[in-house]
Amino acid sequence: MIAELQCVVLDCPDPVRLAGFYHHLLGGEVDRPDARWAVGDGWATLHTAAGPVLAFQRVVDHRPPRWPDPAHPQQFHLDFGVPDLDAAQTQVVAAGATVLDDGAGSGRPWRIYADPTGHPFCLVRHGNGAV
Repeated sequence: MIAELQCVVLDCPDPVRLAGFYHHLLGGEVDRPDARWAVGDGWATLHTAAGPVLAFQRVVDHRPPRWPDPAHPQQFHLDFGVPDLDAAQTQVVAAGATVLDDGAGSGRPWRIYADPTGHPFCLVRHGNGAV
């Protein structure tokens, strides 16, 4: 095992509104204090009643997906918690991932990758979340 699933992140134009929708659907708590994420204008979270965490990230000029139109595909990414970013990066790249943004010089606690078919995901040092 390389990582632990922290949350599923959905792109959207209004994170607070979408968090409210899923709160109505699933229960739980919107923007509960959590050391893994900083909430704000561009980011909201939902700790669901069943346990999983959903996060919502503002995307300027968001184009919603249209089922089943591949020109407007589904939009989300996964955040995986890891104890050591360098070691985890070596392992996911060896497994077929591509580095999209290694955060060089940024000091931030996450890095962005694509799986072998191009879906983005983040490796996040435990205790922090992607924005």
